[in-house]
Amino acid sequence: MSLNRTDVTAAMETALSKVLDRPVTGLSGQTRLFDDLHLDSTTMLEMLMELEDSLGLEVDPEELEADDFETVDTFTDFALAQLETRNAA
Repeated sequence: MSLNRTDVTAAMETALSKVLDRPVTGLSGQTRLFDDLHLDSTTMLEMLMELEDSLGLEVDPEELEADDFETVDTFTDFALAQLETRNAA
């Protein structure tokens, strides 16, 4: 299964809506996860777990960098790279 940016963003909206218990729609690439959506480390981990289920994303906590979670775009780049690595294996 090959995913694109739109797929990852849609999955993020679904995961964030569930984690934050409020509708999250219309995310743009520049949306800041911590500043604009008010995520914290706990809600970020919950979002990652939701994405592991919905996208098959596997994240090694050792590979996480703060920069990967700055905006929707930086996280999407991170997620797509992780999925690409897994699919290549």
